[in-house]
Amino acid sequence: MRLVILDNYDLASEWAAKYICNRIIQFKPGQDRYFTLGLPTGSTPLGCYKKLIEYHKNGDLSFKYVKTFNMDEYVGLPRNHPESYHSYMWNNFFKHIDIDPKNAHILDGNAADLQAECDAFEKKIKEAGGIDLFVGGIGPDGHIAFNEPGSSLVSRTRLKTLAMDTILANAKYFDGDLSKVPTMALTVGVGTVMDAREVMILITGAHKAFALYKAIEEGVNHMWTVSAFQQHPRTIFVCDEDATLELRVKTVKYFKDSKLF
Repeated sequence: MRLVILDNYDLASEWAAKYICNRIIQFKPGQDRYFTLGLPTGSTPLGCYKKLIEYHKNGDLSFKYVKTFNMDEYVGLPRNHPESYHSYMWNNFFKHIDIDPKNAHILDGNAADLQAECDAFEKKIKEAGGIDLFVGGIGPDGHIAFNEPGSSLVSRTRLKTLAMDTILANAKYFDGDLSKVPTMALTVGVGTVMDAREVMILITGAHKAFALYKAIEEGVNHMWTVSAFQQHPRTIFVCDEDATLELRVKTVKYFKDSKLF
């Protein structure tokens, strides 16, 4: 496991974007060789997406031979709703790059058979050859995607009821009206993300500091689902200084000084 600590949010976003860019370029994707990328939503990855768009517009990066799989989508929210994750991804990322729309996979929260939709998503990932790099963010309670506290650490893509903490956190996107916030979502499982060949988790802000502490300094615990990635062979946590506030000083020093990686 690797912990990368940057001074602030902007630098953490840039580091993550450069890492993704380098991974895609080094892979040398082509017509018969697609790079497969798992993607998150929320406020944390926005800076990373802006940088990736910048690299694309500068001619340094193409998504023509990249397939993406998003982590989650609300259930019952129209696809064209401004707060759906379809809208988020197209407005903040996809429409600014050269990805083929058929290669951008997002769960359908309005499918007639939600379990069949989840099963089909898992099948599509498998048919794509698995995820090369899964990028994720976490909630203040340490959940990754919508794998709320108590989720199985070997879970697959499925329907989940959202925890009240998550609903409260997401209310800001719905005019602060809890009644407008979806209470269910489709989400990849912890096991789905663990199957990726590499995982990069973005954690920024003091409000995520306790979750980062739980993720790397304590044991694996299904109440903090992000902690499962201690057991992944290639995990990178990318954070800013504020997110390290709950870590031991010697932990921060070790990862800042370490040349092992």
